Amino acid sequence: MTGVFNPLDIENLGLSVLTAILKSDPTPLSGVGVFTGAGIYVVYYTGDHPAYTHITAANADGKFGQPIYVGKAVPAGGRKGVAVATSTNTKQLSARLREHARSIEAAEDLKIEDFCARWLIVEPIWIPLGESLMISRNAPVWNALVDGFGNHDPGKGRISGVRSRWDTLHPGRAWATKYPERPESSTDIQGDTIEYLRQRLQQL
Repeated sequence: MTGVFNPLDIENLGLSVLTAILKSDPTPLSGVGVFTGAGIYVVYYTGDHPAYTHITAANADGKFGQPIYVGKAVPAGGRKGVAVATSTNTKQLSARLREHARSIEAAEDLKIEDFCARWLIVEPIWIPLGESLMISRNAPVWNALVDGFGNHDPGKGRISGVRSRWDTLHPGRAWATKYPERPESSTDIQGDTIEYLRQRLQQL
């Protein structure tokens, strides 16, 4: 062993956040209520969609070994560094989880009962660190490959680019149809997803 252990090292601080969130019990995404706090969250899938069979296997029997998505919710203004002291007065974390639930309920090929989440209320200074470490450790497919799950309705006059991979693979969010279709099909994306998960999860 080389070096000296430093509990305040950035990596070790991040690991403490990761360990804390993984100690919490998964909660059905459909049952997330309104609560106060900002922080990070992890979404898991246990259904039978053909793109995600490897994820379902990793999460079977209560193991919850592979998130499908990792995200964060910061206090209003926190992205600009002006709301550090107001983290306990926000409901951003519960609002974000409930927004994700609505996205899944809108999708034509997903069922809300197949999703659950863990979350951790964290002081805003540690939220980006915890999220980035969780993503780097797990490379969740909705973060790494099938982008767009966390997108918002862009509103009138703010359309740029094309429809997200997530909305192409999982159609249903009405506002996503404002975007032009992608050059790749849902079949193409599903094939990429299956191969990505096969390579990643069979190595674990």
